[in-house]
This record gives sequence, structure tokens and C-alpha cells, in this order.
Amino acid sequence: MSTSIGQYLLQRLHDEGVRHVFGVPGDYILRWYQQLSQSELIQVGTTREDTAAFAADAYARVHGLGALAVTYGVGALSVVNAVAGAAAESSPVVVISGAPGVVEQRERPLLHHRFGPFHFQREIFERLTCYAAVLDDPLLAARQIDRALAAARRYSKPVYLELPRDRVDTVIHLQPECLLDDDGSDPGALAEAVAETVALLGGAERGAMLAGVELHRYRQQDALAALVDKLRWPVAATLSGKSVIAEHHPAYLGIYEGAMGGDYARGVIEGADILLLLGSALNDVDLGVFTAKLDARHMIQASGGEVCVRHHRYPNVRLADFVAALVAALPEHHTEWPPHNLPLAAPGFPEPAAAMSVTRLIGRLNDTLPDDMIVVSDTGDCLFASLELRTHPRTGFLASAFYTTMGFAVPAALGAQLGSGLRPLVLVGDGAFQMTGTELSTAAWLGLNPVVIVFDNAGYSTERFILDGPFNDIAPWRFDALAGVFGPMYAFTADGEEAFDAAWQHALANADRPTLIAVKLAADDPSAAMRRLGESLGKTVKGG
Repeated sequence: MSTSIGQYLLQRLHDEGVRHVFGVPGDYILRWYQQLSQSELIQVGTTREDTAAFAADAYARVHGLGALAVTYGVGALSVVNAVAGAAAESSPVVVISGAPGVVEQRERPLLHHRFGPFHFQREIFERLTCYAAVLDDPLLAARQIDRALAAARRYSKPVYLELPRDRVDTVIHLQPECLLDDDGSDPGALAEAVAETVALLGGAERGAMLAGVELHRYRQQDALAALVDKLRWPVAATLSGKSVIAEHHPAYLGIYEGAMGGDYARGVIEGADILLLLGSALNDVDLGVFTAKLDARHMIQASGGEVCVRHHRYPNVRLADFVAALVAALPEHHTEWPPHNLPLAAPGFPEPAAAMSVTRLIGRLNDTLPDDMIVVSDTGDCLFASLELRTHPRTGFLASAFYTTMGFAVPAALGAQLGSGLRPLVLVGDGAFQMTGTELSTAAWLGLNPVVIVFDNAGYSTERFILDGPFNDIAPWRFDALAGVFGPMYAFTADGEEAFDAAWQHALANADRPTLIAVKLAADDPSAAMRRLGESLGKTVKGG
């Protein structure tokens, strides 16, 4: 059997469950785009290359694998930041870049979009991905594609494939599929790690669990729920792991983020005599700018391909294998669920003539958020305010929570809705919206229906609470006027509780198009977490 390199790539993406490819066309990728348009996959054009990568990132998080396709140089270099974010957040995105043909690179090297030796682009992406290859050899191309997709799945990281335009139609003869060697967990290390863990768990008087982002990426949400049911322990999530367990589960404490988070979750997690950390990347955001007080002597950590039981390290133990073995080894517990705190609410909303505040906004969303909405948050105060937001579906919250790149949320909503089928609620600051909000026009064009709530406080609120100055001000936008530019779309300005409630209820009742609600907020009204974060980071920035 024979096929072309371009067709084989399309077929293998389809085999892996990909149904949408995001991107912007350019001459070096056009022939493959033509093949794409004639395939079973759907090409989703975006207004910019970096927003295509944000969309592919979100698609990968909810669907299992995402893909984007751009041209050489100007296209590929435009996605570098977003792909770096996918790498930092462990999202399996397939980056496909067109390239000048093999012959023209050799015979006519002064080609547009070139910025140095042709191998520079591949070398850049080698630093950002877990696998990178140029598909210029028909004898190797099929195996390179297979290895790239296998690596993306195994490591939950981006991969890079560069396709010279004169190789798109090059015929290849298929050989047996070549996958990465994968021997799984070390059986001895796994058995000993589980045995020591079970012994410690059995002696715990104040046990608790902290669930992190790797549980999302390796699709271990059901395993986590089974473990919680077995142990009957309280469980909190890190900010990057938010929604890894249903946030109305009776054992759920909320978000733990050191001193940045709520007092109740902090007290339970830091007061545990045994703390079971699963899939938690202990970075500065998840640890509340290192204000967390966690003691390794009371911790069992499973992440990064190893398990650490207090100070004992068991390498080469996969998270999925460890959780599955732990569930199988633990006895059933039928004790009552531990006490947990109630989500933030907004009683009496809307109060007549009352201005909007961040706290009341999140409380109202908690009171009224539909079960079938997925929440996509940008960075900034909308992200830190989301600590108090309770979403409904598992993996129902997406954000650039560790990499914290601005401009993620609106384009990510494209990938989130196409990948999950759920209607997105987008929380975004006015500054981040000005960066990538044009993708709302793409959502309208495609017939999608996100609800976008803009935190309109006239500037970069995070930076204001770290170090204020005129550099944090931005141009005022008439967000409600964008319906005439981006439409068909509904757009509202909400300068008080009554106006917001009317716009929000309209959005819930009218799902035929996107809705944008610009909520007027005072510049000095941050969430409690944002205020604490600003005070902590401000000391560092000011040298204090």
C-alpha cells in the first residue's frame, strides 16, 4: 500500500481522534491545506497564528490531542509563545509547519520568510517539544509521523513536524508502524511504593489529598474519583489542576494555593498528618508564590514519572499505574464524607443600584452557572477570582494557570467548544481581550456560542497590585459596539448588578450566537487572592 506524506499525516491525525486543525494558510503550507480541505478533518481558520495554537491547546486538553498548521517563518515563529505555554502546561499539540521545498532550499536559498539557515526553525521547536522532525525523506516520513503522535500521547507534550512543500505529494510505501519503546512502570518499584503508601494511609488520623494537573493530562479523573470514594478523605485541587474532580463532590475542599487561597482548604491541607499529592507540579503559582507550608515528612507525591513516599524515592512509576494499584490495594471505607466549605454565593443578587464587584460576580456565577458549561479563564484577576468559582463538569475549567500567558482564553474557547461540545463561559480581562479577542468573530462565523465576560477595569490589574504606574493603563474600548464588527453577536455593558443580571440571563436564554458582557469594575476592587498575590510579588519586584 502506498500514499503520500501529506495524506498519511492527515490519516494518522484522524486515527488519533483529531477532527479539527487550527491555523492560518501561507504559501509553504497551501498544498497540504488543499489536501486537508479534501479530507475528513475540518480546517478552522483563525485571525492569527498564535490564537490557532491557543485553540489547539484547549482542544487537546478536552479532546486528547490537538493540531495546528502554519506556514514557515512568519507563521511558525508567531506560535512559539503559545506552543511554549502548551509545553509548560503539558498539552499534547501537534505543530505542523510548511517549509520551502527540499530542491529550492538547495538551489534557490534566498526565499521569503527565511531568517537564517533553514534548520533554525526546527532547532527552535526542538527546545519546546518532546519530538521534532522534518518530513523530507520518504523512507522515514511515516515512522517520523508515527513517533511524533506516540510521543505526544505518551508525554502529553507538544510535537513538531515540518513538511517541505515539494514533499506533500511524495509517495511513501508504508512499513509496520513504529512506536516508542514503552515498558511501563518498574514492577518492583511500583509494588514497594504502593505497599509503603498503603501502610502510611492506614495510620493517618488527618489524611488529605491534593490533586494536580497531571491527572487532567493523563486522563486519570475517573481513577481519582475512585480513590476518593475508597479513602473518604477531603481533596483539594491546585490551581492548574482545577476541576480535576467534580467541584460539587462532597469531599471537595476547593483550591489550595498556600496563603493565596482560602483559609479552610489551607487549614485542612497543611494540617494533614498524611498528604497524598497526585499529579501536582509544585510550581510558584500552585504554591501561592511559595507561601505553602507543606512538609515532605508527611507527604506522598506521585508525579513526573516517580513516587516519593516521605523521603523514599521510587523512580519509573507512572501516575496512572500508581493510582490504579492504590485503588485496588485499599479497603473500602464507609465513613461519612468529611465536612467541606460551601461555595461563594451572592445572596440578594441583583441589589438595586449596586455597582458590580469581583466577589459578587463570582458569587452570582456560582449560584447560576449551568451544569453543561465549560469555563475558560485568561490570566490576571479573572484567574485568581476563579479560585472561588465552582464549575460542574470534570475538566470543566481551562486556563494558562502556570505559564500565565495573556490572551489565552478567547481563542482557547474555540478549541474547548469544538473539542468538548460544551458551551464555554470565558472570563477575560480587558487587556487580554484587546490582544486576542478577535477570535470572537471566528466563533460567530463558525456558529459557536461562547459567553465572554470581560473584567473591564481599564488596565492591567495584576500589574497594578504588584507595582502601579501609568504603564498599566490601556485604551478604553466600547466592547458593546463590537457586535457590529464581529457579529452576529450579542454585546452588553454592565455597570451594575441589575444590568449584569439582565445580560447574563439573556445570554443563558439565547444560545444562537456568542454573547459579550463587559462588566465595569473599579480598578481598586481585586479578588482577595489577587490582593494577596500582588502584595507578595510587589515586595519582590520592588526589591523589598
